[in-house]
Amino acid sequence: MTDTPATVVADAPRRGRPRGSYAKTEARRREILAAAFEVFSTSGYRAGSLKDVADKVGLTQAGLLHHFPSKEALLEAVLTLRDEESVERLGTVDAKGMDLLRGLVALTRYNTTIPGLVSLYCVLSAEATEPEHPAHAYFLRRYTWVRDTISAAFTEAGRQGKLRPGVVPLAATRQIVALMDGLQVQWLLDNSSVDMPAEVVAFLEAITTEKF
Repeated sequence: MTDTPATVVADAPRRGRPRGSYAKTEARRREILAAAFEVFSTSGYRAGSLKDVADKVGLTQAGLLHHFPSKEALLEAVLTLRDEESVERLGTVDAKGMDLLRGLVALTRYNTTIPGLVSLYCVLSAEATEPEHPAHAYFLRRYTWVRDTISAAFTEAGRQGKLRPGVVPLAATRQIVALMDGLQVQWLLDNSSVDMPAEVVAFLEAITTEKF
């Protein structure tokens, strides 16, 4: 069964079991985030309005702002939850070397179950190339972290003798990040003709000595 933005938010890991008014507040926040996922992934951040989000959960804009003080804060919460959801589900928080590279394949498989979140990421990352976009700094930090993390994994794989001759960790990092991002766009356009996990596996098996 394919996860929707609502089910992804509803299934997100939570500490403990909130009670009373706090539980109601947390439940309402999750509803708002689910609605924001849908609005931002279909309309983009600029075109998607707080009113659109509020209408989906039966709130006024003022009521929504009680939970998230600004549209920028809501966007940040949406992006943070997306990252936490991916890492938590894959268990790759401390993965290194080949384990992390295998985690990229698992991440790609997971992404095929969450088209709404993939769409959200593609739309917002394209919008955020403009320096004044509220998510510009977030995506700069995210890409820096992603490149550093994957580059370290390729470097460790090289130390273990698992990279093919001539493979440069930093170049391989840029290539696989570009591959994964580009595949997402093609998959959203026509998921019947694009097998994202298979393409990522093919790339990794072409530059390492391992099977994925």
